[in-house]
Amino acid sequence: MPKILVIDDDPDMCLLLRRFLQRHHFEVADVTSGKKALQWLDTNKPQLILCDLRLEDMNGSDVLARVKAIMPEVPFIIITGYSDVKTAVDVMKLGAYDYVTKPLFPDEILVTIKQALTKVPAINVQQPQNNDVVKTTEEKSVAKEGQPKQTSFQRGKYIFGSSIIFQQILRQIELVAPTNYSVIIYGESGSGKEAIASEIHNQSKRSKEPFVAIDCGALSKELAASELFGHEKGSFTGALNQKSGSFELANGGTIFLDEIANLSYEIQVSLLRVVQERKMRRVGGVKDIDLDVRIIVASNERLWDASRKGKFREDLFHRFNEFSINVPPLRERKEDIEIFAAHFLKITNDELGKNVKGFSKEVMDIFKNYVWYGNLREMKNVVKRATLLTDGEYIDVISLPFEISNHYKLNPLSENPEIYREETPEPAMEAGINSAIPMPGKVKIPTSLNLKSASIDAEFETIMEALKKVNFNKSKAAQLLNIDRKTLYNKMKEYQLINNQQQHEQ
Repeated sequence: MPKILVIDDDPDMCLLLRRFLQRHHFEVADVTSGKKALQWLDTNKPQLILCDLRLEDMNGSDVLARVKAIMPEVPFIIITGYSDVKTAVDVMKLGAYDYVTKPLFPDEILVTIKQALTKVPAINVQQPQNNDVVKTTEEKSVAKEGQPKQTSFQRGKYIFGSSIIFQQILRQIELVAPTNYSVIIYGESGSGKEAIASEIHNQSKRSKEPFVAIDCGALSKELAASELFGHEKGSFTGALNQKSGSFELANGGTIFLDEIANLSYEIQVSLLRVVQERKMRRVGGVKDIDLDVRIIVASNERLWDASRKGKFREDLFHRFNEFSINVPPLRERKEDIEIFAAHFLKITNDELGKNVKGFSKEVMDIFKNYVWYGNLREMKNVVKRATLLTDGEYIDVISLPFEISNHYKLNPLSENPEIYREETPEPAMEAGINSAIPMPGKVKIPTSLNLKSASIDAEFETIMEALKKVNFNKSKAAQLLNIDRKTLYNKMKEYQLINNQQQHEQ
């Protein structure tokens, strides 16, 4: 059994690595300082060393130098944050075998360790067939213009970011996945709740069994019971054949119930029996079916609050609330925006047979400052549309939807103070109104006295106000402005070109 020494001044990291490596049949010792590591090495010899680059008492490179002087044959792997990648590469020149970046992904670490122990170069590694981890950026290299510089990984159809917030989520996943706990995942629509649920399944003991995802918000009250629990032939009008429900299909594996609060009270009662007794009965059936299934649910509202409002059964909430994970919206993890944009670009390039390389600086600035009301789902659609419209190598502002490329016009905090000054604004009409949207009564006066520019700005603002009032429905906006739809489209296109030109001239 190979012995590995883990050196990290974070006790939690030591604990996680020790447990993970022991599960994969390694003998593990861990210490929390460079000095303790050197003392341990006086009387012990490991087959491999994992060492954090930044230790409290000394630098990882110093530990490496001491180790190579006494044990030159022992592979030494550096653990580092992304900001220290250049330093890590320099340390490799001193004799380190390889480096891994935080957040630490179990499969990546395992592959690197196995390569080091067999002295196989860690380049173009053939990943394990089960639960592949695929880098989506140029591995351990400087990213090109318009491409993300962060490290990310992909499992199946899902990609995971590298923001600090997501590192914490991944750590939570690693902790809860090996258990059979039910999990509640909270997050806005499109924020990636299904990806989190899928990753919990992938890291669990049920990973080889089915993972079934159901959007409860899309289930009608009449058909919900049939979709979840199945039905017998002839049990209701239209039931021409016997049907297995989602719980039966997920038996042995994991079922993910998204937007769980949308289920009717009657279905919640049936679901409570499933959770308590691990049995279910098809609609119209007389025989119980035993279930061994892990349940993960998701909601964009707190289930405790929903239970207090009478929308969700309190006893069902407590059954599910063995562990919870909060997925923040995309606007709160801006570090991941480039990663996801590049991922969706790659997907769209493959679908369309195109070779768009990335995004212009202007586009990426817009992406990072946009609110992303629909989170990842909205971004995917925006990138697909922009890729389709792009003829060059990089996606430019002109290829973005009008309401996104001009979002800064809707957000007074992002306006260029040299272009506008604001007269006394009136307060928001009522509490709860999004402060990022200009309120009625706010008057913008151009500091420049160029009459043509002033008229263009006034017309632009009128169009934007009309679009906002009808939630960007262009047909209704055209009616409101008393112009035809084609004229509105031409105006929108014209102002987008003007905006793009002004940005390049600045």
